[in-house]
Amino acid sequence: MQSNRVILHSDLNCFYASVEMMLNPELRGKAVAVCGSTKDRHGIVLAKSESAKKAGVKTGMVNWQAKLVCPNLITLPPQYDQYLKYSKLVRDIYLRYTNQVEPYGMDECWLDVSGGQTTGLELAEEIRKTVREELGMTVSIGVSFNKIFAKLGSDLKKPDAVTVIDQSNFKETVWRLPVSELLYAGRATVKKLKSYRVDTIGDIVKAGPDFMQRHFGKNGVQLWVFAKGSDTSQVMPEDFQTPVKSIGHGITCISDLQNNTEVWKVILELSQDIGHKLRVNGLLARGVQLSVKDNTLGYRQYQAQIEIATQSPMELAKKAYFLFESNYSWRLPIRALTVRAINLVSRTRPQQLSIFDDLAQRERREHLEETIDIIRSRFGKRSIYPAILMGDLKMPSNTVLLHELVMPGVL
Repeated sequence: MQSNRVILHSDLNCFYASVEMMLNPELRGKAVAVCGSTKDRHGIVLAKSESAKKAGVKTGMVNWQAKLVCPNLITLPPQYDQYLKYSKLVRDIYLRYTNQVEPYGMDECWLDVSGGQTTGLELAEEIRKTVREELGMTVSIGVSFNKIFAKLGSDLKKPDAVTVIDQSNFKETVWRLPVSELLYAGRATVKKLKSYRVDTIGDIVKAGPDFMQRHFGKNGVQLWVFAKGSDTSQVMPEDFQTPVKSIGHGITCISDLQNNTEVWKVILELSQDIGHKLRVNGLLARGVQLSVKDNTLGYRQYQAQIEIATQSPMELAKKAYFLFESNYSWRLPIRALTVRAINLVSRTRPQQLSIFDDLAQRERREHLEETIDIIRSRFGKRSIYPAILMGDLKMPSNTVLLHELVMPGVL
């Protein structure tokens, strides 16, 4: 273990709601929730103030449900430009103490403050005080010898607090906590762990690496390393650019999807943006991943390799639809879909083509899709569009329709 490291994890409390209170001081101390549109299923609580939290309002709750538990709730639409502005202002404060500041979302950052003359606890208290005095917002900070426990510490005591998890107390502090508190232990993993009576983080340590490898693969071993306190991952410098490992796009549908045709339209719609982002980044996908959430919020994920790496929206969509058609049994309607391009490689990397591949046809399709991208960049995303996606969408008057795109089963 690298016991001489001092890692902080700073988490802005009720971030969106706190920014709204900064912009309108009359909201301070009141039950406030930042919510999506109330007109459709996107109308859910994105963030809530401490007062709203105490009244029973939860993130992800549908707006009308939040109003039921808290009748005096003040609901506000999100102002993402303001949230980005304040996120940067807070990050600028962190950079006064170290250049190793790694964001984890808009409202959380890790800081490596190792090697200083001041203790981690003293630095955390100073940062907490500075954020409150300069920006009027509060942070909860975890102080530890690795990133995982620092993150866990910032979650233990909220709001406006500092928690230290060090070599002397981490076993009694961390190991008694439920496995769901461990970073990267997702809902499905937690459920499976509990089926083996692995209920606490300490139980993961007791289970051992062999057990975790056998039942959860390499991710299970990684969780064991985290639980044991042996994480050695570094806090990246402020200017570090994370390599793009996958590109995805998902949507929670306004109404549940009931049949294959509706699913195909959504998959095709999602794939348009993915293809564009692949071209912008000069990448090709060697695989596709499809995530399906039904109307009980049950979650399934499927993936498959693509024989020849591609950035074609149509090829991505067809592979994703194949995964859906091959695996989903339609016991329940579908609430949400996510398509993700995975196993990315540079477009400049040489590829081995199949002897059955029509190179000329492939080049024509790539040229067509590049042309479509240019048209959309000049005239907007809806300026040229697959005809099958018309549906009830309100198209601009200058829209051009691509009539070739139909259900993959009849191509």
